[in-house]
Amino acid sequence: MGDTLEFNDIHQEVKGSWNDGRLRFSKQSVVYKSHKTGKVDSIPAPELSAAQWRRVCLGHGIKLATSTGHIYKYDGFKETDFEKISAFFKANYKVELAEKDMCVKGWNWGTAKFAGSLLSFEVSDSPVFEIPLTSVSQCATGKNEVTVEFHQNDDAEVSLMEVRFYVPPNTGDDGSDPVEAFAQNVLSKADVIQATGDAVCIFKELQCLTPRGRYDIRIYPSFLHLHGKTFDYKIPYTTVLRLFLLPHKDQRQMFFVISLDPPIKQGQTRYHFLILLFSKDEDISLALNMSEDEVEKRFEGKLSKNMSGPLYEIVSRVMKALVNRKITVPGNFQGHSGSQCITCAYKASSGLLYPLERGFIYVHKPPVHLRFEEISCVNFARGTTTTRSFDFEIETKQNNQYTFSNIEREEYGKLFDFVNAKKLNIKNRGFKEGMKGADGYSDSDEDQHDAYLERMKQEGKIREEGDGSDESEGDSDESFNPGEEDDDVPEEYDSNASASDSEGDDGDSEDEGKKKKVEKKPKKVVKEKKERKPRKEKKVKDAGAPKRPMSAYMLWLNGNRERIKSENPGISVTEISKKAGEMWKQLGKDRKEEWDRKAEEAKKQYEKAMKEYRESGGGVTSVTKEKKKTGGKVEAKKKSGGEKEKKKEAGNESFKSKEFISSEESSSESDHDRGSKRKASDDEEEEEAASTPASSEEESGSD
Repeated sequence: MGDTLEFNDIHQEVKGSWNDGRLRFSKQSVVYKSHKTGKVDSIPAPELSAAQWRRVCLGHGIKLATSTGHIYKYDGFKETDFEKISAFFKANYKVELAEKDMCVKGWNWGTAKFAGSLLSFEVSDSPVFEIPLTSVSQCATGKNEVTVEFHQNDDAEVSLMEVRFYVPPNTGDDGSDPVEAFAQNVLSKADVIQATGDAVCIFKELQCLTPRGRYDIRIYPSFLHLHGKTFDYKIPYTTVLRLFLLPHKDQRQMFFVISLDPPIKQGQTRYHFLILLFSKDEDISLALNMSEDEVEKRFEGKLSKNMSGPLYEIVSRVMKALVNRKITVPGNFQGHSGSQCITCAYKASSGLLYPLERGFIYVHKPPVHLRFEEISCVNFARGTTTTRSFDFEIETKQNNQYTFSNIEREEYGKLFDFVNAKKLNIKNRGFKEGMKGADGYSDSDEDQHDAYLERMKQEGKIREEGDGSDESEGDSDESFNPGEEDDDVPEEYDSNASASDSEGDDGDSEDEGKKKKVEKKPKKVVKEKKERKPRKEKKVKDAGAPKRPMSAYMLWLNGNRERIKSENPGISVTEISKKAGEMWKQLGKDRKEEWDRKAEEAKKQYEKAMKEYRESGGGVTSVTKEKKKTGGKVEAKKKSGGEKEKKKEAGNESFKSKEFISSEESSSESDHDRGSKRKASDDEEEEEAASTPASSEEESGSD
């Protein structure tokens, strides 16, 4: 047989809630470590006095009793484990592992026996149930009745509030009341905090961050008393899990953090951490309310009767001695600025993240402590708002995720090296090692694989393929931009206007004379109008074309929309989208691949249907009809505009400016260009270009 026996998934009952953990039997001790809190219970082998094996709700269990009066119960063993555990106990602990059956008769009349910190109710010398007296919060007496009330556990789904015992009214030999004797036996071992006697020491007006306010802290031998203006808290030292002493980033203040389980309560609020803030410059001289011999005997040199020094140091020394737990301080980690913490934000509140030797702790709102052994993986992610920062995500084995955001990118290298040295699983290791260092956070996205960007590109290609039929008609409205076409045709007020006129009227002497008169007049400076940008074409949706395929997420959403509605009655449309996004994010890789395959199949079917649709002549004819309709409307508008101009000419024939003539020419030219885009012969173009200015000159000559 080996030197140790280890068992996983062993449960320990704590105030009505089952906590799983790992149990190890060794030659020196029995050690149990809770997976939830990380708390370690160690029982030295010489203190074991009795051991029982019995059948319980979770299989089989072991009940261990010590010489100091403590009782430990562990459940979750298999029936086949009895033989090897019994042999180990005989060989190493010299203790017999006795089998004891529970009474299942259902009787409620029996005998109450007190054994150490355990109240056992027995029928025919077989236990019916057992009550750990450390779970008792209050004990009240009545006529022939004792009421026992219990501490509540927030983790328990169902809590036992109280148990009432009926005590027969027979007096003992010494004339004592059996009800009072029963109550005294309960209270002697119950976890009832009574502030009897003087405090060991008192610290006045200490600043607390959680719960917020200033409190007087009175140190008693068995508990801590926080006295504030509004609330009072009594904290037993048995509920203290860990102590932390953390330097602030400004190097002028110190955090002293006390981890509690169960937490202190204020209404519906639970405080799992008590955080005190001290200034390094604040000193104190303290005298303990005990004699020097008592201090030496109780604390074994850890404390002295008179102490002086920085306030944070004195408080931490006193707490360490009374709670009998080590104080955790930051290890060798140093950030970019030289401090032992990293500035970040958690749940929209700014705070400090401390990488420790065995975990991370964030202070202060809300405080978070994460041990390495409960961390499944970590992830480095880009900041959502800027590339100057990044996010640090921690995922636990219980599938809880903690995101610490807005961390300066200069801290990346130090934090990555720390996580790598602690051998934590980095979710995106291959991606981030290429970015190691401050230069990894460049503004360019070319060296980073973005799955969302890739999906958007694929959908964009599908859209382009679906709208490919519109590209052939993309230049149908070019005639609306006269400045872009036929710029070599001169206008009358241009410097080359005379050349174009002379080509059209070679033998007309009257027109030449009129042109000379016009040239003698001072030239009117006309500002050239800025060319308008061409209007963007509005893509016309083809109603007969096949519908584009949906993405994997949309296919999944359509298949699960009704289930989300049924599980969340009365949920709104926006809340459905939000809930679906969270569910899709938590969906396993295998399930996502299944929907990706469906999306790929839908895409192939779409491409096939689109190809058949185009080969059948769909997509082109419908779009060209729309273009022709819109072109006809514009031409009609232009023609109606020309008729209005002609009416103005008839009404005012006495004067015509160059601007009027040029606008008429440009409109006639644009009408001609718009009417037909096919090439004509050079002779026809010259006749059409010369006809308009000649007619306008004849009209001006008639005046």
